[in-house]
Amino acid sequence: MAQHQKTIQEHLALQILLADRLVKSAKEVESSKFDCSDLAKLAVQLTHLLRSTARLVAGSATPTFYDRPLRSIFSHLSSNLHRAQTLVRKCKHRNSILRQVFAITTAADVRKVSNLLESSIADLKWLLSVFDNNGVNLSLPPIASNDPVLAWVWSNIAAVQHSDQLKDRVDAANSLASLAGDSDRNKKMIIEEDGVPPLLKLLKEGASPESQIAAANTLFNLAADQEKVAGFLPFLAVPTIVKALNDSTTVIVRTNLINLVSRMAEMDSWVQEEFGKENVIRPIVTFLANDNEIGNNGGFRSSSSSSLSFRVNKETDISSPEEKRKLQMSCGRALWILAKGSLLNSRKITETKALICLSKLIEHETGELQANCLMTVMELATVAELNADLRRQAFKPNSPAARTVLDQLLRVVNQEHNPKLVVPAITAIGSLARTFPAKETRVIGPLVSKLDHNVSDVPNEAVMALTKFVSPDNFNCVEHSKAIIDFDGVPHLMSFLKNNDNFKIRVHGLKLLCYLALHVGNSNALEQARALSVMEAAARSVVTQYPELKELFAKAIHHLNLYQAGTHTHMQAYVP
Repeated sequence: MAQHQKTIQEHLALQILLADRLVKSAKEVESSKFDCSDLAKLAVQLTHLLRSTARLVAGSATPTFYDRPLRSIFSHLSSNLHRAQTLVRKCKHRNSILRQVFAITTAADVRKVSNLLESSIADLKWLLSVFDNNGVNLSLPPIASNDPVLAWVWSNIAAVQHSDQLKDRVDAANSLASLAGDSDRNKKMIIEEDGVPPLLKLLKEGASPESQIAAANTLFNLAADQEKVAGFLPFLAVPTIVKALNDSTTVIVRTNLINLVSRMAEMDSWVQEEFGKENVIRPIVTFLANDNEIGNNGGFRSSSSSSLSFRVNKETDISSPEEKRKLQMSCGRALWILAKGSLLNSRKITETKALICLSKLIEHETGELQANCLMTVMELATVAELNADLRRQAFKPNSPAARTVLDQLLRVVNQEHNPKLVVPAITAIGSLARTFPAKETRVIGPLVSKLDHNVSDVPNEAVMALTKFVSPDNFNCVEHSKAIIDFDGVPHLMSFLKNNDNFKIRVHGLKLLCYLALHVGNSNALEQARALSVMEAAARSVVTQYPELKELFAKAIHHLNLYQAGTHTHMQAYVP
């Protein structure tokens, strides 16, 4: 028997001992014999119920017994038994002279204690009924009279843990899911009352798709924030979920499990990394690639060490196209969440050759699936922007995967109109700015063209992306600057600056203008657009709020003055 169960048995033994002592003491009392005899009867009832509870715990078929209601009941019972024992001793030692004086008070005290013992009896009867019925008891024990939800939580958790009927366990898990969906307080209560271990056990057993779906849905509802997700971790939730996903054979179970992975990873960055360490990414990529025709040149199904060699259990159900699409949408979102800000997970995703799969889905799919795949590529590129090794490994310009990804990103920028698709595509291109050689000018034109887009998010993102191309830390910044000039980028940029009221975004545009002035300051386009005047007019307000840009503005204005001095001889160059 586990140490935890021994502790329960020890608690039971103590309560039985206290109840037996009360029986003995009550029978020895000479005064108020009628009242104390009632206490003795109540104590006898308690001893019977406690011994029944002890047999129930000892005979439990599960390795661990759900003891949260038991411990709460014991806490109240122990207090009630001690109070009753004190009263009985008081009656026993009271001398005959004072007996009549305190008779009324004693009777009232006995009635109060009797009521307390009756409440404990009702609590124990409720507890036994919950476990004896192998299901949920909808009655309300006195201990939970002020908080009915607590009784429902206890009853349902006990049913999930101990019921002999799988249907009862599934129904109880679904009831917990409903309770968790009602309020944050209910979520916290279910976790604090040890509801997570039985749900993980139900998930791990995999007795039926319905049971796994019920467990996954309940855990999903509980995983509402970082604190609550942290409550899952002591019970090995991450490896349990990953194993269930690997062992799953039905599309709907996989979908629910992957949604749970996304929810937990989104709430806690440590959990996000732990899922990566448990290799959750390989089955997710496998399911994402379901029915996806991928050529051997991409290596997605090749036998090389870097290809997707993971295999999951074969599906045993016949799923509809809609269900399979939902699974793919969930996979796309999961990869997006797992990749976000995580170098470990981004490496694992690109090592499976998932980029080829993502590119094909971006090309051929629409709606949420297409958007999720784009967001995944965007997050991978964002991480690669900060890590040269990942950029070289996953986004090497001459690799088939990188070329395919770039083709689709450019196609989205050129052909799509939905900002939810265009913005992540632009962001990804900007994050990869340092990977493009000088001759790769086809990325500049589409970005320049988006500076005039009528939805502000698109030109804002385009400005930030172009700035990364011409930033001095980009080896090809001069060539990219010339390409922007060739694609008439300066007039577009000036229009952007004129029409944008967001100061923070305008600063990005002004930074872009400064870099162009430094790299191609002799351009007629800058002179015709009166770029020097624009920078001089904006410099003071920008430097006031962003002092780190003081040197950039000073150099850019000075550089333009060298080429445009004849035009601005009447002005004194502004040096912040």
